[in-house]
Amino acid sequence: MNRIIYLLTFVSFLINNTTFGQMSKKQMDYSAIKSMCGCYNVEFNFAETFNYSKDSLYKPSKVKNAGALEWVQVVEDSPSKISLQHILIIGDSANHYIVKHWRQDWLYENKNFMMYNYDNNWTYIEKTPFEVAGQWTQKVFQVDDSPRYEGSGTWVHVDGKSYWENETTAPLPRREYTKRSDYNLTLRRNRHEIMPFGWVHDQDNDKIIRSKSDSDILLAKEKGYNTYTKIDDSKCKYGQDWWLENKEKWAIIRSVWEEIYNTGNNLSLKSEVEGVKLYQELFGLKSDVKKSKVKKTLRPYLQ
Repeated sequence: MNRIIYLLTFVSFLINNTTFGQMSKKQMDYSAIKSMCGCYNVEFNFAETFNYSKDSLYKPSKVKNAGALEWVQVVEDSPSKISLQHILIIGDSANHYIVKHWRQDWLYENKNFMMYNYDNNWTYIEKTPFEVAGQWTQKVFQVDDSPRYEGSGTWVHVDGKSYWENETTAPLPRREYTKRSDYNLTLRRNRHEIMPFGWVHDQDNDKIIRSKSDSDILLAKEKGYNTYTKIDDSKCKYGQDWWLENKEKWAIIRSVWEEIYNTGNNLSLKSEVEGVKLYQELFGLKSDVKKSKVKKTLRPYLQ
């Protein structure tokens, strides 16, 4: 069965690349981004490659290899904005549970950015139309739809390849901040490439110590290579069902965040309030939650 899916995916990839020659550049970009949705077997791979610590007792992060089943759901779809929600499906059919994972929004020629500084602070910047001409911004959000990182770049379609690259600052990923406190910023070099089997998220990351008084200090480098292998959509039915049951709640939560982002102000978030993290509060809200309740829930976390 997997061989058949591989073959169909590869044929679709070839057809799309043939069709690319008849598309506008923007249409080619759009097609590449939309091809990232669907059901995937995901392999997460991370390894610390070099360290520059002066501490003789320094211990690098352990190599991480993990697999998951993930449904990537289209949330918004227009010629200039595509929003993709990732949903993890853990366990078998008899004993499974769902994790609302990260979200990625793609915006064409976006000028407004929330750039991560450090210690849960984001700085609002506005770029000129010239700086973002022909580019797509990828905005990445946490599981609770709070900001994570974002950056702009040009999709490239050449020699049968389609890929997008960007360098940007970001908070520590969950696999790191739950175990590490010796650095507070990640400089991410992201590459998303469409492949015959699905797509790849390739990363070359710097682990950085940042403070108000000193220059950035490079602590270590890391390689990330995550593969998304497309499988039949029916394998992700539990994720699809979960989204149908919860999409209205998360649409309301997204709308509240959008109001915050659209103020054009810098943003600082508390990591927790009275021992409770923001994602715990938002995940605990009822499916029929009102917008006023979401605003009230968010307010204590806004510094």
